[in-house]
Amino acid sequence: MVGKNENDSGSEKPLDLFLKIGLDEKTAKNTLANNKVTSNLTTVIHEAAVTGGCDRTVGNLLYTVATKFPSNALVHRPTLIEYIVSLKIKTPAQLEAAFSFLDANASDKLKVNDFEAACGVGVEVSMEDIESTVNEIFEENKAVILVQRYRTNVGDLFGYVRKKQPWADPKIVKQLIDAKLYALLGERTAADNEKPMKKKKEKAAKAEDKATVEETANPSEEEINPFLIFPSPEENFKVHTEIYFSDRPVLRACNSKEVLERHLKVTGGKVFTRFPPEPNGYLHIGHAKAMFVDFGLAKERGGCCYLRYDDTNPEAEKKEYIDHIEEIVSWMGWEPFKITYTSDYFQELYELAVELIRRGHAYVDHQTPEEIKEYREKKMNSPWRDRPTEESLNLFDDMKRGVIEEGKATLRMKQDMQSDNFNMYDLIAYRIKFTPHPHAGDKWCIYPSYDYAHCIVDSLENITHSLCTLEFETRRASYYWLLDALGLYQPYVWEYSRLNITNTVMSKRKLNRLVTEKWVDGWDDPRLMTLAGLRRRGVTATSINSFVRGIGITRSDCSMIRLDRLEYHIREELNRTAPRTMVVLNPLKVVITNLEASSVIYSDAKKWPDAPADDASSFYKVPFSNVVYIEHSDFRLKDSKDYYGLAPGKSVLLRYAFPIKCTEVILGDDKESVLEIRAEYDPLKKTKPKGVLHWVAESAPGVDPLKIEVRLFDKLFISENPAELDDWLGDLNPESKVVISEAYAVPSLRDATVGDRFQFERLGYFAVDKDSTPEKLVFNRIVTLRDTYGKAVK
Repeated sequence: MVGKNENDSGSEKPLDLFLKIGLDEKTAKNTLANNKVTSNLTTVIHEAAVTGGCDRTVGNLLYTVATKFPSNALVHRPTLIEYIVSLKIKTPAQLEAAFSFLDANASDKLKVNDFEAACGVGVEVSMEDIESTVNEIFEENKAVILVQRYRTNVGDLFGYVRKKQPWADPKIVKQLIDAKLYALLGERTAADNEKPMKKKKEKAAKAEDKATVEETANPSEEEINPFLIFPSPEENFKVHTEIYFSDRPVLRACNSKEVLERHLKVTGGKVFTRFPPEPNGYLHIGHAKAMFVDFGLAKERGGCCYLRYDDTNPEAEKKEYIDHIEEIVSWMGWEPFKITYTSDYFQELYELAVELIRRGHAYVDHQTPEEIKEYREKKMNSPWRDRPTEESLNLFDDMKRGVIEEGKATLRMKQDMQSDNFNMYDLIAYRIKFTPHPHAGDKWCIYPSYDYAHCIVDSLENITHSLCTLEFETRRASYYWLLDALGLYQPYVWEYSRLNITNTVMSKRKLNRLVTEKWVDGWDDPRLMTLAGLRRRGVTATSINSFVRGIGITRSDCSMIRLDRLEYHIREELNRTAPRTMVVLNPLKVVITNLEASSVIYSDAKKWPDAPADDASSFYKVPFSNVVYIEHSDFRLKDSKDYYGLAPGKSVLLRYAFPIKCTEVILGDDKESVLEIRAEYDPLKKTKPKGVLHWVAESAPGVDPLKIEVRLFDKLFISENPAELDDWLGDLNPESKVVISEAYAVPSLRDATVGDRFQFERLGYFAVDKDSTPEKLVFNRIVTLRDTYGKAVK
């Protein structure tokens, strides 16, 4: 509405006047740079008698008058200003129509009826009319929209609607177009936010293929920002007067202006997220994606992310799990804004449950779990659903005081037993458990359910974006039902596809069974996709986060991600960071007959393939003596043209050392087993063999090389999707862990410490395991050198 003209003074500074009518500071200052516009706008403000201020909508229309009014019709400007101030003309479309009419009739006496008809004065377009028009436009353009998705020109759609409904409120039109796009297309995907790729010429095909591999496997931040799919606070925190739907009908938040104002006063408009794991097991790589989404969005937007333990079930929770979660979140590179527990809010949750009963939205039920299941399947009300409110209040108090036996009563929400969504069938809010809580102690004997507590704590912590995986989508109805029933602030809820990887299981129940039944060696077994297992194996947090970023954040519940895609990201990092060294897994003794037993020749071996010759730190010393060891697999009794290893009478190059030629083979009693090789070396390196072998040597006569244990890990399961098998344990890969107890290594590895990573030349990437002792180092194979993912994409 128009403000009072309290300071009707010509001495008012133009900047102050412009700000008072609702112009933002930038626009106001830019206006001052143009003397003509400044003069026009000042005059218009005085003509409108709003020097004391006015609504921003009115102010913006007056600004348009000052900048666009047809100069040949200035005589009619006071009349137009009067229509604006009285709110008879209140939209930009009406104002543009007024300009056109006045321009065409500048010299004539204003015909009020014609003018008002041309400008739509008094015309009210109903919500139903706008919705009908938007639906019609979408039907006409549906085929194009489905192809272009969110690259569709919304301005064109807006123009089509405006042609048919010129006086419709543009804000409502825009809101309905956005909602209709959402309903037709679902959530934005990372692909929707990518810039269109320009077609390349045929001759650049190979380079294009390579770019495709790199972008698919390891996109940079500049190429894809997965957090663009989430609305900003300005976009999200509007008062939604109607319900929004997606391709799978789900509710959106609906907050009153007062509730939103209270919420924004606390958050300051910042993004607030939460990572809410249950402390009933170790986190797995699926949680890495959840962390990336929750912590990553908050970091991207300069907001805050809680680490909140969802500890509503004391029977399944342990302090071991709580400690692990906090430690692994830190290892993954995330820093919580605050660490909280759902149990921190037990008192508030209880009080709100009492209020829910008082409002007639909850009741104490005595059905058994079997009866509840049967009644829900038949969509039948509980016999106790309509018991008096006071009776439920008294019984709920008895539950709290421990008067009622465990299993004899629950508090259920009175939702909608006839809904098509089974998560609205009077879900349990509280149950009795005479079990001490690991965080809250023995104060409580009733505990809230996930469905009751989760949304309320989100609201109490003023979470702006409540993000979870798609299997929780059907719970959205219950989430918003409960917050609405209690009159609490409603966060923006969005579900994304969960992370599934081939040849493993990530169900906590299955993981727990693997651990407790000792199919694996604990929660941190390197074969598991637990984050502890991956870390112990030698995988870095940065490579895991790179992998998660690469697969993106979408609502497409797509098939499993291949394990070799994760391995691609692991190799990409290790190839840059892991120094090279030499280890022989299955040693075969080679005696150099033309080198004295007491002689030891030291060579410089490269830690890095492109190391400069003058950088001593990029090299390590390897001894070459008259006894060296090569891999058994690098020797054959029968040579062939496509074989580059060692064979009788054939030469190979020992990497960083000398060429050697096999002169004699010592066989076992079976005349087949190779026990030892005799060879001669070429000290002048005149021989140029094609084959190059890794090797280790005795550092002194009769002294074996450094002995280490090497553990070769492979896929835990044979099938790509073992979880879908009835006998999933029968699919365990018997070769998932192979232990080589006496491998030989170069002396420089003696100083390796737990967690150090290396590339064993020709063998793969390895890390020092925590089982290592001063007497014997233990190495885990992280990944092989083979990169099947890149080849598959190519």
